Amino acid sequence: MILITGAAGFIGSCVASFLNQKGFFDLILVDDFTRKEKERNYKGKKYRMLLDREELFKTMKGEERFIQFVIHLGARTNTTEKDPDVLYHLNLQYSRKIWDLCTLNHIPLIYASSAATYGLGESGYSDDHNLISGLKPLNPYGQSKQDFDEWVLAQDKTPFFWAGLKFFNVFGPNEYHKGRMASVVWHAFNQISENEHLNLFKSAHPDFKDGEQLRDFIYVKDVVDVIYYLMNHRKGNGIYNLGTGKARTFNDLGKAVFNSINKPSDIRYIDMPEDLKNQYQYFTEAKMDKLRANGYTKPFYSLEDGIDDYVRNYLLPENVY
Repeated sequence: MILITGAAGFIGSCVASFLNQKGFFDLILVDDFTRKEKERNYKGKKYRMLLDREELFKTMKGEERFIQFVIHLGARTNTTEKDPDVLYHLNLQYSRKIWDLCTLNHIPLIYASSAATYGLGESGYSDDHNLISGLKPLNPYGQSKQDFDEWVLAQDKTPFFWAGLKFFNVFGPNEYHKGRMASVVWHAFNQISENEHLNLFKSAHPDFKDGEQLRDFIYVKDVVDVIYYLMNHRKGNGIYNLGTGKARTFNDLGKAVFNSINKPSDIRYIDMPEDLKNQYQYFTEAKMDKLRANGYTKPFYSLEDGIDDYVRNYLLPENVY
């Protein structure tokens, strides 16, 4: 069996769907299933069990030998979360227990880190282990991911295979429940559909014009394909960036959404919320050398192609993946 945490969420539910497509149905889907709005993400998928995240370790005690792989994507993903107890429990303590479970029972593990660990990018965007301790996240969420990465690298005992993935700006189907934390693509589609125009944040940085802030946007279908590759090859333990390696502007993103719904581009600029100003990344771009050296050679979706697939096949018809 394969255990997926965060399985009712955005990336986790896409992983479950992808594994179903590949013929894997013996899945344990772990999450907080009390949020009914996320039900669409797992309804219709094939799995062995839905398991509340707080019941995981008790329920699986004695059954560990049957777990073939753990994909740990469950976390508190709100980048504006300020409660240290919530972040400690879900992003650090819970992840440590997952790690120990996999180490003790020789279970391979893939877990979610985040590009939020890079902060303003003062130290660049390299996933070299020697540089990780010097990173300076901008918010408590990023720090919680950083703390776990550093803890992992300090462990003498590890799963026989493990990989931590620093997700950059992931977008795609099954994120409808995330509200403010959904991707800019999702927000852009909804704004344009309702108002015929798109609001983007003004730049408060002299080196970036309005809408010319740069991010490494990666389509969720590329993310699940990389996870599947690592599941099968199980080599090269370590922390890996997962972006496209090519930064694009928010203006590019907006124009691509307009094109996908066949509307003329009308982009306007608004002030950035105060709570984001001190934790806003103006540029992110993943160095992808390590994953490529591991043997992953597939090209990533371009921003335009990923948005077109997302809009036409999921957002317009209101489909899930």
